[in-house]
Amino acid sequence: MENHSQNPFEPTETKVLLSTLSETDRVAFYKNTYAHVAGGVLVFILFEYLLLQSETIVNFALSMTEGYRWLIMLGGFMFITNYAEKMTMKSQDKNKQYLAFGLYILAEAFIFVPLIYIAAYYMDSGPEILNQAAIVTLALFTGLSAVVFVTKKDFSFLRTGLTIGFFIAIGLIIAGTLFGFNLGLWFSVGMCLLAGGSILYQTSNLVNKYSTEDYIPAALGLFASLMLLFWYVLSIFMSRD
Repeated sequence: MENHSQNPFEPTETKVLLSTLSETDRVAFYKNTYAHVAGGVLVFILFEYLLLQSETIVNFALSMTEGYRWLIMLGGFMFITNYAEKMTMKSQDKNKQYLAFGLYILAEAFIFVPLIYIAAYYMDSGPEILNQAAIVTLALFTGLSAVVFVTKKDFSFLRTGLTIGFFIAIGLIIAGTLFGFNLGLWFSVGMCLLAGGSILYQTSNLVNKYSTEDYIPAALGLFASLMLLFWYVLSIFMSRD
C-alpha cells in the first residue's frame, strides 16, 4: 500500500517566478520587499542607538579599526554576510530567513559604530552630517530604483563588473590597512558608483530572478547595497568637514 502522507521536510509551496505574474501581483511583491527594506533600516537605527549607548562596545569597535584588527572585523562581517545571504536563499523557513536578516542588520550596525560615533561626536557639524548623508543616500537609492522600474531594463549584465569591482576594492582596503595609506576621497567616490551599480543590479533582480516567496532575500540584497552607499556617502561628507 502506498503512503501518500506528505514529507514534512519538503516545501509545501511551489515557487512562482515574478515575471510570470500579473502586474497587480508584482506590485504587491515590490511593496512587500520595500516594506522589509524600510523595516530593516528602522531596526538598524534601533540597533545602532543601543550599541552607541554602551561605552564598552564603542571602545571595542574603535579599537578594531586599528591596523590588522580592521581586517579581522571586515572578515567577520563578510562571513556573516555570506551566511545570511545563503540562509535567506536556501531556506524556505521564514523564521530562519528573518533570523538571518536580523543577524545581518546587527552586523551592519556594529561595523558602523566607529564611523557614526566619529561623525556624531568629533565632526564640527555633529548629527547634522548624518542627516545630510542619510538624505543624499535615500535620494540616490530612490532615483536608481526608479530607473529600473521606469526603463524596465535588465541590469543583470552588471554582475561581472560588480564582482570584479568588489574584489579590487577589497584588495585596496587590505593594502591600505597593511601599508598604512589612506585610500582617500576618490576611493569613496568609486565605492559610491559601485554601490549604485549594485542597487541597479539588485533592483533588476526583483523582476528577473526572484519568486513570490523571495521578498526577504530580495530585501536583504537591497538593504546591503543601501548600507554600502550610506557608508561611502557619509565618508565623503566627513572628508569635507
